[in-house]
Amino acid sequence: MSDEAFERFRKCAVDLLNVTPEQVTMEAKFGDDLDADSLDLVELVMALEEEFDVTVDESELEGIETVGQAYELITSKN
Repeated sequence: MSDEAFERFRKCAVDLLNVTPEQVTMEAKFGDDLDADSLDLVELVMALEEEFDVTVDESELEGIETVGQAYELITSKN
């Protein structure tokens, strides 16, 4: 895992979800810990697609509950 990549991921999450960087950990759950709903998650993925120059199919978001799962999904695309 690249620290630089996670910092870029974290910045997108902080900007879009209005949370603090400390809240964005690999274990954080979008719903429980970051108070993000499905629309927030879609917006975050769109921002991440742009940031990391990847494409994520909507079906791939099924079952994504934690920051770590989303991070793995995004970074597996590179």
